[in-house]
Amino acid sequence: MSATPEAPAAAPKGKKKLLIFVVLGVVVLGAAGAGGFVYYSRAQAAAAAAAEEEGGEPAAPKAAAAAKPKTPPTFLPLENMVVNLADPGGDRFAQVGVTLEVSDPKEAEAIKGFMPTIRNGILLAISQRTADELLVREGKEQLALDIKREISKPLGYPMPEDEPAGTATGKRKAMGENPVQAVLFSSFIVQ
Repeated sequence: MSATPEAPAAAPKGKKKLLIFVVLGVVVLGAAGAGGFVYYSRAQAAAAAAAEEEGGEPAAPKAAAAAKPKTPPTFLPLENMVVNLADPGGDRFAQVGVTLEVSDPKEAEAIKGFMPTIRNGILLAISQRTADELLVREGKEQLALDIKREISKPLGYPMPEDEPAGTATGKRKAMGENPVQAVLFSSFIVQ
């Protein structure tokens, strides 16, 4: 009978040790976290001071994080277009798939209202190119810029290179920035 009272006494002793190890672990992790925070804060302060001494702007990681858009962009895919190219003989053509990166869904809906005019402008821009122009990266990048210009015209947004240097039109100031952020090619075949 003496064995029964000793068994329950052994269990609380093991729980005490476990509790001590858990508390000790929490204290150690807390100290390590605090030390890391202090180290990181000092490193940021030193980097900002060094940048100011060199005459530059201090690094602002919080400001950069705040500048990120809160919502992802909206993508507006257009139907693939098949266009004869401006090559001599007229036997070359391109099949191009275009997707527009737009700032928000409301703007995408507004763009859909101008789609016949936009498609016409895109087809005309592609048909003025030769196969050689479209087979190099620079030609595709220039085409993307021209397509953005063709989309911006019916929407009433001038392209920055269309304006006199150092000025912005009153219309652009009133309307804000162009909602078409990028022209992306989803397919591009030249034959």
